Amino acid sequence: MLHFKKLRLSGFKSFVEPTSLEIDKGLTGIVGPNGCGKSNLVEALKWVMGETSAKQMRGGEMDDVIFSGTDKRPARNVAEVVLTLDNIGKNAPAQFNEAEDLEIARKIEREKGSLYRINGADVRARDVQLLFADQATGSRSTALVSQGKIGAVIAAKPTERRSLLEEAAGIRGLHSRRHEAELRLRGAETNLERLDDILVTLEAQMNGLKKQARQATRYRNLSDLIRTADATLFYLRWTAAERDMDTFRIELSEIEAEVNRLAVVVAAAGTEQAEAAADIPALREAEAAAAAVLQRLIIARDGLDEEEARIEAQANETQRRIEETVADITREQSLISDADAAHTRLTEERAGIDAARNGEDETRAEAKQALEAAGEAVGAHEGTLSELTQRVAESEARQNSLARRTDELQTRSARLQARKTELSEEKQKLEADAPEAEALSDAERDLTRRQTDVADATVMLQDAETARQAGDRTREAARQTLNEARDAATKLQAERTALSQLLDTGDPDMFPPLIDALNVEPGLESALGVALGDEIEAPIDEAAPIHWRALPPLIDAPALPAGATPLSQWVQAPPALARRLQQIGVVATGTEARAMMGDLKPGQRLVTRDGGLWRWDGYSVSTGATTSAARRLESRNRLREVESQVSAADQRFSEADKLAEAARAELATLGEAEQTARTNLRNAETALNDARQMLAQIQNKMTAHNSRLGALGDQLTTVDGDLSEATDQLSVAEQERAALPDVADDRARIESLRVELSERRTQLMECRARHDEIERMARERAERLAAIEREMTSWAGRKETSETRLGELTQRRQDLDAQRIELANKPAELNQRRQALLNEITAAEGKRTEAADQLATAEQRLATADKALRTSEAELAASRERRVRAEGAVDQARQTCHAIAERVDDRLECRPDQLFEISGLDPEKPLPDLETSERKAERLHRERETMGPVNLRAEQEMNELSEQIETLTTEREDLTKAIEKLRRGISELNREGRQRLLQSFEEVNTHFQELFAKLFGGGHAYLELTAADDPLDAGLEIMASPPGKKMQNLTLLSGGEQALTALSLLFAVFLTNPAPICVLDEVDAPLDDANVDRFCLMLEHMAKNESTRFIVITHHRMTMARMDRLYGVTMSERGVSQLVSVDLQKAEKIRQTA
Repeated sequence: MLHFKKLRLSGFKSFVEPTSLEIDKGLTGIVGPNGCGKSNLVEALKWVMGETSAKQMRGGEMDDVIFSGTDKRPARNVAEVVLTLDNIGKNAPAQFNEAEDLEIARKIEREKGSLYRINGADVRARDVQLLFADQATGSRSTALVSQGKIGAVIAAKPTERRSLLEEAAGIRGLHSRRHEAELRLRGAETNLERLDDILVTLEAQMNGLKKQARQATRYRNLSDLIRTADATLFYLRWTAAERDMDTFRIELSEIEAEVNRLAVVVAAAGTEQAEAAADIPALREAEAAAAAVLQRLIIARDGLDEEEARIEAQANETQRRIEETVADITREQSLISDADAAHTRLTEERAGIDAARNGEDETRAEAKQALEAAGEAVGAHEGTLSELTQRVAESEARQNSLARRTDELQTRSARLQARKTELSEEKQKLEADAPEAEALSDAERDLTRRQTDVADATVMLQDAETARQAGDRTREAARQTLNEARDAATKLQAERTALSQLLDTGDPDMFPPLIDALNVEPGLESALGVALGDEIEAPIDEAAPIHWRALPPLIDAPALPAGATPLSQWVQAPPALARRLQQIGVVATGTEARAMMGDLKPGQRLVTRDGGLWRWDGYSVSTGATTSAARRLESRNRLREVESQVSAADQRFSEADKLAEAARAELATLGEAEQTARTNLRNAETALNDARQMLAQIQNKMTAHNSRLGALGDQLTTVDGDLSEATDQLSVAEQERAALPDVADDRARIESLRVELSERRTQLMECRARHDEIERMARERAERLAAIEREMTSWAGRKETSETRLGELTQRRQDLDAQRIELANKPAELNQRRQALLNEITAAEGKRTEAADQLATAEQRLATADKALRTSEAELAASRERRVRAEGAVDQARQTCHAIAERVDDRLECRPDQLFEISGLDPEKPLPDLETSERKAERLHRERETMGPVNLRAEQEMNELSEQIETLTTEREDLTKAIEKLRRGISELNREGRQRLLQSFEEVNTHFQELFAKLFGGGHAYLELTAADDPLDAGLEIMASPPGKKMQNLTLLSGGEQALTALSLLFAVFLTNPAPICVLDEVDAPLDDANVDRFCLMLEHMAKNESTRFIVITHHRMTMARMDRLYGVTMSERGVSQLVSVDLQKAEKIRQTA
């Protein structure tokens, strides 16, 4: 057995400083007040043994075990617990059995998880858990009895208590190994299923490759025939193109001679046209001068018309302004009248208000005087009542205060006397000591510098952590987006590949089936599949033995029953299927189909969308019967939909990948910066802790003794003064208490004054209301008088403005009348000027007509010359156009020859002069017809295209696939053998577990009965397994009979009896399979003194007779007295635990020798 020697912890929960707990033989007690951190020691022990649940550590996450800081200490980022085991007996696992001591260490860094080491070597958490499980202990061992464990055993179900027997039998590790074996078995079975699926898929692929190989052979044969036919066709086209090019060249030579002749004729006509055009400019200039004179006179005439219209418009405008001025004069006169009326009305209103204000000041003065008198009366009564009330309250408070003061002074005097005696004794003990004097200045300066370094490093770390967390969130979002895009793209691509492979299956007769040429709307696949049945697999190639042939539509085709829609409306199919689809009707439900079945004509049938069929001869297929054709059609529709989605998914994946890569690079940079800042902070904190320890040591050495001795002297002086003062104060308080007056008369006077004060306050409120009303009315009258003055001033201003405006308008009226008379005389002057202009215009028109006639004669001669020139040029242009067409025909023939040569090189990889040899034509026989050769080549090409995609590597892929199938078959045999071996191993583990469980049950039951009798001082108890087919699934019931009581279930006992019974069971399990360590956390809390004494006796007996080491956390004085050594947990600094120890056995020996 491995023995526990020491537990070291640093930064774990409240133990921020490095702390060691020696675990020696016997009983080790841990004491301390509630909340000081005792249970943290137990949790540190469980944590280092591999506990993975943060809930078991009383936290929300595992990082909560790291010291979280206080108001004086910063939080730590690292926690470490080291457990030392004694391996002198060489009982450790083989890989760790060489060392005499084993150090199991667990270290956790915030947000980075835990690391396990054994003697400095990194190990898995599983290795640590199995190490302790093999030693009958561990983080969940029954030997670690934490707070609430007793209650959990009592409240547990029978099946849950079975874990205690498993602990005693030592099969916790067995369960773990069985679980691992079962996981491996399930993994192997899953792999076998996958392997079977892969083999089935590969065999299907093999069948497809065989068909593809036959199709590839046919494809090669067709390609050879096509090459010969193409060579023949290209040879015929090449010879025809060469003949056409010779013909076009002869025609081009004839057209070029005609063009030369016409060019001479065009030159002569051009000379004649130039001579006629030379006389035109002078005649046109003379005609333009005469026209300009005429135009100028016409413009002058039009100017007179415009001036006449302008004068008329100005006269109308003047008349309109006169009318507006008259209206403005009338409006201003009305405003003056309104101002006079308003002034009269406001004068009358002001006189009425002045009359109402007579006597106002006297009324206001009377109301104010009444209000002041009522207020003075209320104030007098309130002052008298307040004075009496205060006097009574002071008397009663003084009396109560003196009573409390007397009691306090008596208690204080007794306490001060005892304190004086205690301080005198302590001062005598300390007077002999003399402390060393050390300098503090250097240590204090160093501490200040270190604190500054830690603060700076903390700020840098917080900034780095914030940046890293933001980068982590960005990286996580980008990663999630990338995963979603990758999953979507992969899913679509996989679905497309699967659908393509499913649809790309050839047919043994090498003719593509009709189903591959059909397109049906989604939802009608089942209807089309059941309507055509196996006939949908027949090809449309008439060369096939079984095929569809295209026939013209029936002239007298029978119509479908009313309510049935032809299936051809939803199906795109070759013409060969037109007759069939027209005689297939689609209905909504089977009920409608059965009703129409009697009206069907021969050859007709009805279908529904869910696959139902009703034929004219009575044959029917129920709905829901899926056919292979329907599934194939659904797959084709789905394939088209998937292909439309793949490109968009690939684009999203590419964009997400770029974003994720950028986020990863940024996060790596931020992580390095954070790690650097964290290292700097750790170094600064280490230096700060060293400086604090040094300063504390210096301060303790220098000031501890002097401070304490001076404090004791000051305290003695203070206590003497306080004791004398307390005695004097007690005498004075008793005298004052006796001299206090009686307050009964004052109380009666207070009640009378309160009634009178209530009446006075009511009168005061009435006076205040009357005073406020008078003041309000006076304020309103004053405000109205001010408003009247403002209105009268406003109306006076308006009247003055209107009178000024009236004068201006009168003057404007006079000016407008004079302007109107002036405009009335201007039309006569304009008539005289117009008549003179008309005479000049008549003479100018005669001169312009003569010049125009001379110009027309010259232009006629020029037009004749132009016509002759255009005719010659048109004939020349037509000849040139024919020459261009001839040149184009030659070029076209040349390009045709070149294009034929390129196609020959592209398709046949040869020159045109080699075509005759490749075509295999007989030179002795006439050449075949071009149209017949084209039809033959087209038919061969069409036949090859109807084959669809052809895999020319099918034979090679078939050989590779055969080798892969053989390899997978061998792997399948190996997996089958491994599964059988795992099943045998699990059966062996189950058999061993049952055997050891039943054996441990007997031992635990025996120990339980003995311990029960010891703890209860008699009585009887036993354990029993609940009925179950498998002991590994059975429950554990506890039956107990305390002294003087009947046998009954554990749940029916009292609370204390339940606790003792549960303790008996836990120790019985422990004795059956002793653990190297047993931790009891306040298990004696619910027990009385007598039961605690029995409990301690049992612990002492087990500690002497067993090799187990006990750690007991307790608050009970009797339990403390039985410990071999005690550790005290204190919390002198809030949130920080410290450990102090006392060896009681050594202390007892020292006391005895003294």
